[in-house]
Amino acid sequence: MVDKRDLSDLFRERLRVLLARSGQNQSSFAANVGIDRSALSQLLSGASARLPRAETLLNIAAEHRVSLDWLMGLSHDEGLTGEMRETFEMEEATGGYDGTPLARWHSEAAGTKIRYVPAGIPDLLRTEALIDFESDVSLRSREVQAGETQYRIDYTRRPETDMEICMPRHALEIFAAGMGVWAGFPAEARRAQLRHMAGLLDELYPAVRLYLYDGRQRYSLPYTIFGPYRAAIYAGDVYLVLNSTAAIRALTRHFDNLIRGAVVNAHEAASHAADMERSVR
Repeated sequence: MVDKRDLSDLFRERLRVLLARSGQNQSSFAANVGIDRSALSQLLSGASARLPRAETLLNIAAEHRVSLDWLMGLSHDEGLTGEMRETFEMEEATGGYDGTPLARWHSEAAGTKIRYVPAGIPDLLRTEALIDFESDVSLRSREVQAGETQYRIDYTRRPETDMEICMPRHALEIFAAGMGVWAGFPAEARRAQLRHMAGLLDELYPAVRLYLYDGRQRYSLPYTIFGPYRAAIYAGDVYLVLNSTAAIRALTRHFDNLIRGAVVNAHEAASHAADMERSVR
């Protein structure tokens, strides 16, 4: 038997997810599902263990295309949203990172574990000089990239933060040597980046934990797992978004295997970045 209070807590959590995902204020959200704002506030507050009327539950599920089982916390699968969808980042149209799907997904997953495999130097660990350089090389908006870095730093400083990052060790070695996509990035700027990285890793540990794995033995596409809610695989300007419980668990197992293969563990990451700084010529 499921305790009614547990159901109410799960429902309230899912309702908050839908509200955040919708981008609407409480008045608009309430109107669209046929209740008034005060009723929505009561549902979100947890003042009562009572669930809303069946009609309200049906309206919420239909309006936001989720299953009743998911809405009431009886399933991790949203059902009606399907198991896979593509989300296209229209970066130039957002005017900043706060308006992107990634920011919304981070907000929805607050308080849960974030697992992150970056495409290069992790966003939250980049200096402004590196952001400028990579913006020129990739033609991606500097405004969005800078906003993403600041958002992630602010996010990691929340008391509930729990973030794990896995990347191949050779990526840092290539960066320190000024090779690959970082060819032309000055040595002093590379030293400053690694020094900045070491400082942040030391400051944010253990809430943020960086693991470096051997890229000769393991391989990974860049992706982020947002708690139990979704995983987003990065493919340039396109995010392949996985919502099903099975897919999220599969990527979580993959991530855990990257950690098991780490050659630099989280408590060693700051000192390793400092060592890499001293290796730059």
